[in-house]
Amino acid sequence: MNRLLEFFYALHTGVTTNLWLLHHVLGHHHNYLDQTQDESRWKRPSGETMGEWEYTFNVALTAYSRGYRVGKHHPKARRAFVFCTAVTFGIVALLVWYKPVEGMLLFVLPMITGLFVTSWATYDHHAGLDTNNVFAASYSNVGRLYNVLTGNLGYHAAHHFKQGVHWSELPQLHEQIKDRIPPELIRGATGTNVE
Repeated sequence: MNRLLEFFYALHTGVTTNLWLLHHVLGHHHNYLDQTQDESRWKRPSGETMGEWEYTFNVALTAYSRGYRVGKHHPKARRAFVFCTAVTFGIVALLVWYKPVEGMLLFVLPMITGLFVTSWATYDHHAGLDTNNVFAASYSNVGRLYNVLTGNLGYHAAHHFKQGVHWSELPQLHEQIKDRIPPELIRGATGTNVE
């Protein structure tokens, strides 16, 4: 049943089974302090910070290959990723073949858009923060609207500090660690700012 649900999620987000696990959880979370390894790297090879759109295209266009590469060390997750991605793309290809315009508008474009929007939304989490300090390596946005819209993703330092914490518990974890986060890295402190 989970795989079936993940299939329908993939049609909306462009992220197939285990891509998020491989790319984000087992990749980015282990490597975000090292821009030569980070799957969501915001630095160019020259060391300069990428612009927002450069980063967005870079992460979106390499998400699948980077997820696959991380899977080298997680073969069971990679097998499920490859199989479910092939099934998902195969079904989408059949739908496009059957009804080309409808298939492109209802499936292909939303999948591509979802992946690009997700990549774009992650730029502000770490860009420009080159440090080995877990509490200074992420921007946190405590604005109420931002967190309602993103499932508490604004509590990003907390998310990286204890990545297994359920999204609903991130505000409480943020309160416990906020004194360790540099104040200039906390946005939306009034609760109304949606930076």
